[in-house]
Amino acid sequence: QVQLVESGGGLVQPGGSLRLSCAASGRIVRIYDMGWYRQAPGKQRELVATITRNGITNYADSVKGRFTIFRDNAKNTVYLHIDSLEPEDTAVYYCNADRIATAFGSVYDYWGQGTQVTVSS
Repeated sequence: QVQLVESGGGLVQPGGSLRLSCAASGRIVRIYDMGWYRQAPGKQRELVATITRNGITNYADSVKGRFTIFRDNAKNTVYLHIDSLEPEDTAVYYCNADRIATAFGSVYDYWGQGTQVTVSS
């Protein structure tokens, strides 16, 4: 059974920084593209950033310059570093893997359970 577990969320003051982690566990052979999404109260889930296995990144326009996605393939972990947090960044942040190859086959469009980020003074 594959799991994606996010961590690092919490309450942060405006202007602060945070680093989210998403660790995959299980009989994993390879993880392909990974990404972070977020869902604010009353809004649809939206893309924040994605990263290919080779490190090519893509960001939503609203977070460019403040968010950095990176990954450690050896640890099956993807990170999201956030600077200059704004109240509008308040949301549940979800980790996604578009494909995870395991010892038993592949799973697609896999999600973590989410981690809450609240930006407030």
